[in-house]
Amino acid sequence: MTSSPEPTAPAHAVSDPSHTLAPTPPATAAFASPHALSPAALLRSALDRVRNARPELADRLDLSSAQALRALRAGFHTADAADTEVLAVAVVGRLDLPSWVRETCAFALTLAPEARDAWRSSFTRTVFLAGSPANLRERFTFEHVAGDGSVAWCGPAPGAATVTLRRLLKTFEAGHDLTAKPAATVTVPRTVTASGAGWSRPAVHRDLYIATAGVTVAHALVHLHHLLAEAVLDGLIHPCDRLTLRFMPRLTGLAGRFAMLRVDTDVHRPDELQAYAGLSTEV
Repeated sequence: MTSSPEPTAPAHAVSDPSHTLAPTPPATAAFASPHALSPAALLRSALDRVRNARPELADRLDLSSAQALRALRAGFHTADAADTEVLAVAVVGRLDLPSWVRETCAFALTLAPEARDAWRSSFTRTVFLAGSPANLRERFTFEHVAGDGSVAWCGPAPGAATVTLRRLLKTFEAGHDLTAKPAATVTVPRTVTASGAGWSRPAVHRDLYIATAGVTVAHALVHLHHLLAEAVLDGLIHPCDRLTLRFMPRLTGLAGRFAMLRVDTDVHRPDELQAYAGLSTEV
């Protein structure tokens, strides 16, 4: 399974699938209920993502509709970019979603500024593979391995750097629907890389809303990974922050305010957008 490098695109299950260390959060308005998730607000959120990652594209392309965003997506699927586009690879052995959320943040926090910038410009593209990190550590170098060995990340790097690993392992496939679970709170770890003064603001608590209706586990991982990684890279998530996972059929109509949304094409209505995950303002 690969996450989409483009700003709005469904995450397909396929086998091959400027920031400082503590960047300033982007100047985007919070999304206020009850009209927070109107079509116009969803489109604005998707456009903000393009502008934050690739402002040169936002300046010269038509980004006025979901259809225009899909056309932009097509531009990233060129043969010339296949081995040079920056991507991360996640090897998943076991999946416990709260633990996975915590470790995803930890991985993003380990990245050096140059890697963060390059990955952000590639819309935090990530390939998810099924395998045992413990069985691979002698052959491959991982930038981050979960403490329990359940998942590991390498990259982000040009695709050519991970082609051997991606050919060796199969796609991580979890095609069953994500089910609602009780709320769970995790604490973002303090990594060695994220231990300087730039990450020293007081810890905050945010809600992490996850849509479940018609969303498979595989697609949920893609959406959450984009949201969490970009929230770290944009300075919304810091070490020691607390995140409470809250599962909802849909995010439409939620009371509260969102600091960041994961917006993508609605898999059932390809000309419309849907919010698949949302990170709240401080609670």
